Amino acid sequence: MYEEIRQQAFASAAEIIETAGLKEGSILVVGCSSSEVCGDRIGSNSNLEVAQAVFSGIYEATENAGIYLAAQCCEHLNRAIIIERAAVPFQEIVNVVPQPKAGGSFATTAYRTFSDPVAVEEIKADAGLDIGNTLIGMHIKKVAVPVRLAGCRIGCASVNAARTRPKFIGGVRAVYDQKLL
Repeated sequence: MYEEIRQQAFASAAEIIETAGLKEGSILVVGCSSSEVCGDRIGSNSNLEVAQAVFSGIYEATENAGIYLAAQCCEHLNRAIIIERAAVPFQEIVNVVPQPKAGGSFATTAYRTFSDPVAVEEIKADAGLDIGNTLIGMHIKKVAVPVRLAGCRIGCASVNAARTRPKFIGGVRAVYDQKLL
């Protein structure tokens, strides 16, 4: 079971990294409800072993691509982010250490695995995976574009993905649109 979850997580992460065209040094934010992966209601059954399987697959994909993984904590920690210090050199660090039932099992696993983990209140990631309806939107750059992944589940949890694109500012887009008419 854990190996299947790890493989599904790896495939989802690899697909969003490729689809979003993430470059080395980009940030992929992930919110993960281990409860939902197990088939339970979000926040009701935090499972460290399941979170470790999900994290392992995603972390492998991000490491292979040179992408930073940002782990979103649960609402008990105001959806703070656990990330490698090198990814956020100028961010204000907050003082918190996630635990399975206060921060979530996925963020706890990230904190225990990263070489120099820090917590920050917010980031602006280049892409994201939302595993089990954890609402990662507050940590993604404008403009977020939904991405339909080939595999839309990890375990029992639904998976939503997003990439970002630069905003269109001023009249350039309007001129471009008129040329298409």
